[in-house]
Amino acid sequence: VLPGTKEVILACGQLIADGDKLLLHIAPRACLWPAADLKRATDLLVSLIAIVVTLPLWALVALLIRLDSPGPILFRQLRVGQGGRLFHILKFRTMVVGAERDTGPVIAGRSDPRVTRVGRWLRAFRLDELPQLINVLRGDMSLVGPRPERPEFVQQFQQQISGYALRHLVRPGITGLAQVRGRYDTPAVDKLRFDLAYIFLWSPLLELKIILQTIAVMLTGTYAESSSDAPCSPLS
Repeated sequence: VLPGTKEVILACGQLIADGDKLLLHIAPRACLWPAADLKRATDLLVSLIAIVVTLPLWALVALLIRLDSPGPILFRQLRVGQGGRLFHILKFRTMVVGAERDTGPVIAGRSDPRVTRVGRWLRAFRLDELPQLINVLRGDMSLVGPRPERPEFVQQFQQQISGYALRHLVRPGITGLAQVRGRYDTPAVDKLRFDLAYIFLWSPLLELKIILQTIAVMLTGTYAESSSDAPCSPLS
């Protein structure tokens, strides 16, 4: 049974005595120094190495996309980042051009017919996310963090889910606890609980665990998408 968002936040608090008063101090560990500086330094180093190592794969993916369907190789889409700041996320294109021309922003299903043949394979192994390493270098994203959502969905979720804006305390990530622990159809409210657990319980060990689990997910070809990923796209 997953706790509610309030329970997750309260569980991360520390009791502090102030005279005859007992206060609950709550601080998101991922936002505090030196955690934030350590994360940024790690992001820069790992993303640079990853780009260099995977460049041949980028070339292969670009060729497959070009041969599979007409349209651009890369896809840009507006997302909500840290502090509510908007930025353009980069992905390898996995859908036909003009996929939302008639429908507008929608949450696609696993078997969405707008996904190309190559796109389905890229999504299964998360290879469509590789260009987001550039977003990490730019400072828009982190390697690990809550998945960035589209503004349309953020507005909807903030009206429906209490505490949803708290996930914007940190940079969004290429992968996150919700992606490695959740399922494809995990509700947004449950993904938020995973995101808040990550933000408030952050540690280098937790960061490493998520990265290693993400690699395992990529090798098996199964993962949980964020609701925004479709249109392009308890702790142990």
